[in-house]
Amino acid sequence: MINYLKNRFQLSDSGASEIIRAIVSGAFLAISNMIPMIIIMVFTKGLLEGGLPSLQTFVILICGGALVMFVLYYVNYNDTYTVVYSEAKTLRINLAEKLKELPLSFFSKHDMSDLAQAIMKDITDIEHALSHAIPKFYSNLIAFVLISILLLVWNVPLGLSIIIPTILSFAFLYLSKSIQIRETNKYFVKLRENAEKFQQAIELQQEIKSYRLEEATRKDVAASIEDSEKIHIRAEFAQAIPVTLSGFIVRSMLGVTIFVGSILYANDGVTLLYLLGYILASSRISEAILDIQMNFAEMLYIDSRVKNIQSINETAIQSGESAEIRDTAIEFKDVTFAYDDNHVINGVSFTAPAGKVTALVGPSGGGKTTALRLASRLYDYDQGEIRIDGRDMKNIATEDLFKKISIVFQDVTLFNTTVLENIRIGRPDASDEEVKEAARLANCDEFVLKLPNGYETMIGENGGKLSGGERQRLSIARAILKNSPIILLDEISAALDIENEKRIQDSLNSLIKGRTVIIISHRMKSIENADTIVVLKDGLVEAAGNHQELLDRSTTYREMIDKSRLTDAFTY
Repeated sequence: MINYLKNRFQLSDSGASEIIRAIVSGAFLAISNMIPMIIIMVFTKGLLEGGLPSLQTFVILICGGALVMFVLYYVNYNDTYTVVYSEAKTLRINLAEKLKELPLSFFSKHDMSDLAQAIMKDITDIEHALSHAIPKFYSNLIAFVLISILLLVWNVPLGLSIIIPTILSFAFLYLSKSIQIRETNKYFVKLRENAEKFQQAIELQQEIKSYRLEEATRKDVAASIEDSEKIHIRAEFAQAIPVTLSGFIVRSMLGVTIFVGSILYANDGVTLLYLLGYILASSRISEAILDIQMNFAEMLYIDSRVKNIQSINETAIQSGESAEIRDTAIEFKDVTFAYDDNHVINGVSFTAPAGKVTALVGPSGGGKTTALRLASRLYDYDQGEIRIDGRDMKNIATEDLFKKISIVFQDVTLFNTTVLENIRIGRPDASDEEVKEAARLANCDEFVLKLPNGYETMIGENGGKLSGGERQRLSIARAILKNSPIILLDEISAALDIENEKRIQDSLNSLIKGRTVIIISHRMKSIENADTIVVLKDGLVEAAGNHQELLDRSTTYREMIDKSRLTDAFTY
């Protein structure tokens, strides 16, 4: 049962165990709801036989029954609600931990709004089902089975008059399960699409306003909302109609019980007391069955949410063993990689020697940035090997690998916190003085000291309050602060003016001494002195060597050098 609940609702071990406790206590609570009916039966028996029980007996029965129901309600409430909120916290933490272990390729295939929805909205829906639907569904079902057995033992025809309508209603509801799930899934997918559209409309306001796309965007969003409304209505009907019709069958239970009981009573097949008891039981059980059906509908509603979280949990993580990396040379051996079906790296082999500078050059789309991401294991390659310290990179724990690597990509990511804390990400235990020294080396002082609160200035979402060049320099400061033996640089000077580029180059020249460096740059002048230059074209290594060797051997390299000189000479 524990494994079933874990797999069915993506629960933790402790969460599944606690839900079982909630189901058991809920079953006892559901059975205890028959206590008022039993007291009524005792009273009726005395009334029919002409000898009512004493007042003391009634007081004891009522107070005792109320106490039992209160205790069971308290236990069930604690087992259900208190524990469920803790489990929801555990689900979110576990999901966040899982996401932390996934490769960057996973995030490139999923919209960020989808992942945010999974952590917040999906788990919130599951949390509601865990506290309101799932325990009650199973506990009421268990109570119904136990009570049905007793009702059959006491009187088979009357017992069947209650059980048969219930089974028919369940059968009807179950047969409509696939329709409910299908329509609910459509609504679930549409909600995701809407979230993506809204996020895009907010993030791309600059482009929308620049190209006067306000009206087109408004119509697109409005049409998406209108489609969502239609799909939502269909999903609601897909659930409401089966539940309503099943409820109608359940509500007929009382009439069936009275009809069967009347025939039995007329033929002396049952006493009046028993008939009254079954009528009361039918009324009480029908309410419980209606609850079961509503709970079942909610469980179907969260099916898409559970599967979404399950797909994340089942995604293979980047595994590896803990290792101390000493030799920082990086060797590509016949490496291939594809984004879905788009092959970007096709059998690439080259070596970035330890303590040397290796430059990757080539036309756009040749695989340079992808190779850099593979070298840092932000992506996992499909075939071949990337070896570091004599071991396949996939066999090294990412935590140990990332300790040795500093990365500066062209697309900088900053956090909505202070300048100081954004740089400190490079080494969280660094002192303020060390952070500021790294900022100085990256030429950040010039603009940081002009900010309203200096290094304590909040820079907005993804550094929105800074220019492109300023954001890039903060990213470089992070890498300087981390002080790793392996440095990966992707077009770091792309957003810098000539003066700042010279200063950054001076800082990097002192930073990269004695370190393993892989750099990408379209400014050919900046990589001419690299120890090794690798020319990547169409996902293949066309040639490798130093500047002079490539001028002699590589047509692509010569063309890039010639174009670079023409660009430098270009004027408006």
